[in-house]
Amino acid sequence: MPLTGTYTRSLDEKHRIALPKRVREQFGETDLETFYVAPGPDRSLELYSPAGFDRLAEQRSALSSSRADVRAYLRVFYSQAEAVQLDGQGRIRVPERLVGFANLQKEAVLLGVQDHVEIWDQATWQTFLDRQNDRFDDLATTAFQ
Repeated sequence: MPLTGTYTRSLDEKHRIALPKRVREQFGETDLETFYVAPGPDRSLELYSPAGFDRLAEQRSALSSSRADVRAYLRVFYSQAEAVQLDGQGRIRVPERLVGFANLQKEAVLLGVQDHVEIWDQATWQTFLDRQNDRFDDLATTAFQ
């Protein structure tokens, strides 16, 4: 089942954010206690289950490491990615460096995006969404050509 939905959550002073039970269930893995959080496009963060992160790593290993841009991307992505544990209250702690990367403030938005969850600063997400909503038909046409 693809991950879907939009959830507004608060980021506490220790950079913890609650993952809704519905989101955890959509990953489709039982007893999921570990996730991988990594830098994503547009100053977002990506959250993967261990199985999803393994699939992503397989896809990325097919990229040509002889290209400087690919090497640079892989270095940044994997050096910033980190395994995080779900606590007893259903929260993960986002590492400080990734809080800074995504400019996360007090309010964050979790988005289900097919095989992963994206974490955005709420204001950054709203700006992105406002720009894209008017282009939705064009985006859909271009994406599915």
